Amino acid sequence: MVKQAFKFITGGLLLLWLLGQGAAGAGTRPEVQEVQSLEQATREAAERGLPLLLAFSSHHCTYCEQVEQNFLVPMLISGDYENRVLIRKLNIDAGVMVGDLHGEIRPARRIADEYDVDMTPTLLFLGPDGKELADRIVGLLTPDFYGGYIDRGIDTANAALGQ
Repeated sequence: MVKQAFKFITGGLLLLWLLGQGAAGAGTRPEVQEVQSLEQATREAAERGLPLLLAFSSHHCTYCEQVEQNFLVPMLISGDYENRVLIRKLNIDAGVMVGDLHGEIRPARRIADEYDVDMTPTLLFLGPDGKELADRIVGLLTPDFYGGYIDRGIDTANAALGQ
């Protein structure tokens, strides 16, 4: 009887441990990588023959969070976009410094100004030279169509690259 109780308790503890491991693994969703260097991001996209989808965002922007969690992260999870676009985000909050297209460290807000990004979220589809290849997506006005807008931007950008 004691042996059965011991087996039952040991089995229960093992089951709880395994469930905990599964839950820990389930929590490791991919994240959209933040740009530290625009030069590096465009180079990586160019090496892979892809356009760069650059999402301008800020930490206190609820719409930015919605775009990331409801569209960009699921795109990463699906794997369907791995060979179509390189997805990155650029935080333009005050004090954030990043490398520009020439490797010079500058305020992210200044880079946003150079691209005439006035609000977040704004998605740009960039080529290896940092030039826009498709119409930008500004804001999150129509969530029902947003995924289609992203796909159209990716397709247009790839066509501009000759893909």
